[in-house]
Amino acid sequence: MGRPVLAIMRPEGYTDSSEKIAEEIGFIPYSVPVVRLAGMKDDGFDAFADRVMNGRSDYVIFTSANGLDYTLRNVGEENEKKFLDALKKTKIIAIGPNTEKRLEKEGLKTENMPGEYSSAGLVKALSEKVSRKVIDIPRSFYGSDDLPNGLRKAGAEVYETHVYTLEIPEDGEAEELIEKTINGEIQAFAFTSSMMVRNFMKIAENLGEDVNVRAALSEAVVGAIGIPTADTIESFGIRVDVVPENFTFEELLKAIRSRFWKSPEKHSMQNYG
Repeated sequence: MGRPVLAIMRPEGYTDSSEKIAEEIGFIPYSVPVVRLAGMKDDGFDAFADRVMNGRSDYVIFTSANGLDYTLRNVGEENEKKFLDALKKTKIIAIGPNTEKRLEKEGLKTENMPGEYSSAGLVKALSEKVSRKVIDIPRSFYGSDDLPNGLRKAGAEVYETHVYTLEIPEDGEAEELIEKTINGEIQAFAFTSSMMVRNFMKIAENLGEDVNVRAALSEAVVGAIGIPTADTIESFGIRVDVVPENFTFEELLKAIRSRFWKSPEKHSMQNYG
């Protein structure tokens, strides 16, 4: 019994760990980043740092480990310890276990949260606690509005600051990814952000292959890490086969793999032997 080829399109820094997870679960990983992380510092960052360091922020929500990494870059090495010490006096919330682990490496204790790693789950968990509270969210420029809007509806005073952005990598490896997709050489696709979906389809469109890519994906197993990502995929007219109950990369891959046992014959594991 062979192993399906899985397209991993996460940023370059995640390649080694992602491939290891994919191989352990039973895939042949094919990694081509279609998203590149780039730090940024918007007009709201200094006010965010000031609120934290002066004790005016009640909650700080990190939606990813990158949110913390790029926040610390913007704070600067000379102010990092002071900022982290101040952050410890706020209620810190992490979305997902990887974010929580990254925070713990800096000695930051997070609030106990339910297991649903999503903006909707977080809003539901906090809605009765945050009225008139000040909440800061350092995050990606392309983060969904669901989280801040949901918290504002619950009565919170919410501030966002964008500490990193997502771009299309400039190298040409993505062209080979599109070619292999069209040729049916990739049996599974793991989409982990809406920006990843948009970049993937933009690359296909630039090559004049967006129609062929949609057709090819209809013959593959397409997985989305969460509902917002799934909605973005479907906005391109592409069927989503899998959304895991827990929104982590490992759970996404496990859910995708299960489809090769349960799907119609074209997705059966026996076709890869």
